[in-house]
Amino acid sequence: MSRENNEIPFRKGVIAKQTIDAHGKLLLPGLINAHTHVPMCLLRGLKDDVTLDDWLRNYIFPAEAKNVTEEFVRWGTRLAAAEQIRSGITTFADMYYFEDAIAEETKAAGMRAVLGETFIDFPAPDNKTHDQLLAYSEKFLQRWRNDPLIHAAVAPHSIYTDSEQTLKDAATLARKYNSPILIHVAEIKKELEESLAKNQATPVQYLDRIGLLGPDVLAAHCIRVNDEDRKILAARRVGCVHNPSSNMMLASGIAPVVEERAAGIAVGLGTDGPAGSNNDFDLMEEIDLAAKLQKIAKMDPRALSAKNAVEMATIDGARALHMEKEIGSLEPGKKADLILIGLDTPNAVPMFDVYSQLAYALKSTNIETVIINGRTVMRDHKLLTVNEAAAIAKAREYQTKIAASLK
Repeated sequence: MSRENNEIPFRKGVIAKQTIDAHGKLLLPGLINAHTHVPMCLLRGLKDDVTLDDWLRNYIFPAEAKNVTEEFVRWGTRLAAAEQIRSGITTFADMYYFEDAIAEETKAAGMRAVLGETFIDFPAPDNKTHDQLLAYSEKFLQRWRNDPLIHAAVAPHSIYTDSEQTLKDAATLARKYNSPILIHVAEIKKELEESLAKNQATPVQYLDRIGLLGPDVLAAHCIRVNDEDRKILAARRVGCVHNPSSNMMLASGIAPVVEERAAGIAVGLGTDGPAGSNNDFDLMEEIDLAAKLQKIAKMDPRALSAKNAVEMATIDGARALHMEKEIGSLEPGKKADLILIGLDTPNAVPMFDVYSQLAYALKSTNIETVIINGRTVMRDHKLLTVNEAAAIAKAREYQTKIAASLK
């Protein structure tokens, strides 16, 4: 039940124009999806069950070259916004192309995001040359400075797709504007082996040597990291992102999350995908998998607790994004990013421990209401800021178009 349009005082000097009765529900800070590529939802299921290198070079990169346009990115972002909001995600970190358009659509949906324009050493869908990329990215960073929802960033893809100069150019530009740097780091065995052969260093040690690592960096995956790597990541205050579904789906390996947390590294959670490496944006599922994956890796049910996993999707995700002063917990002075979870379904009862319930029993379908920056974007399962039906219809159109382009 709720009362709307009644002016009710809830704090001295402040009048609420809307109240939501949350009795019998769970109130949580909004979930943080710390690593994804949102427009790729339009490539969902294009090719699964192959290695990362095969998937990227033989399927995704060719499909993107033929199909990714600004319009594609806009519709993909709309579809992703609908799915992420339904999953209780209020903030996400993205790496893709046409990020200026992604920013416009994300803001229109009322979501908070760190959006990284991809730096990659081949002609991309939005920028065909390195000079074009630098100009586009600088304009992007300038446009969104100080926006309340959008944090513009740069996103050098990885050490295996970017030259040292490209990596340095990305970092230099980001730091000129005090913007975040998003990058894939130490994801697969091949990446580690090639770095050891070419750079005589692990991916983490190579990135540190060229001056890229710092407290403005968000490193996705961090699977192939040793003790020395973890010391470097902690010392440089790099945020890491664990992506359980992706790492399992691509058989990339199991991130040493327990060791990373013990080393003092902020480790958030991400869905990755949503194509090939994980075909959805369900962060509630990632909470469940994060805990269970560490338990089986260590053969110890105590390895990563339910509470730890929930923290990774909330406050630790905020720390990884270096945004813990703004989001990630329910505290006075922080942004009003909230979710309400209903408890009137069979899977929600009985509840003896709230963290166990969140990690192992409750699903994204239990999330009823989502508020971002004080704005209600979903109320009682009804989306208020995204035309979900139009996005679904357009996704079906793109399915036909993409399939035809690859024949």
